[in-house]
Amino acid sequence: MLKTKLIHPQILEALASSGHFSQVLIADGNFPVATCSNPLSKKVFLNLAPGVLNCTQVLAALMDVIVIQEATVMTPPENFKPDIHDEYRTMLGAGAAWSDMERWAFYDKIKSPNTSLIIATGEQRRFANLLLTIGVVKLAEESF
Repeated sequence: MLKTKLIHPQILEALASSGHFSQVLIADGNFPVATCSNPLSKKVFLNLAPGVLNCTQVLAALMDVIVIQEATVMTPPENFKPDIHDEYRTMLGAGAAWSDMERWAFYDKIKSPNTSLIIATGEQRRFANLLLTIGVVKLAEESF
């Protein structure tokens, strides 16, 4: 039996076959998974109903399994500050780099062969898409 909180077999398989610099997208309910992704990316649909599951729930489960080196979000309009971005930063802490990208550059980055997994959620908040870059698991004796 697994000891991790994350037990979804397809997600575990995709993460196990990913490596350093692989990308994982946690997609909100508005993200066009079918048309804005690399055909080689594993797609997992957890969007059962609006609000179920949401992006922060999925992030919490992933954080239990992978090292997150960087988090990237889409730059929102000037007059809109998504609260979920602050939630992500709090959850990820200082150990993960943070960046934002213009919409079309963000979409292009998701279409890259580095994106190994896309998880569709029922998240209803706007600009909640979160692209994670997987980091390296360091050995206890490593200090770099």
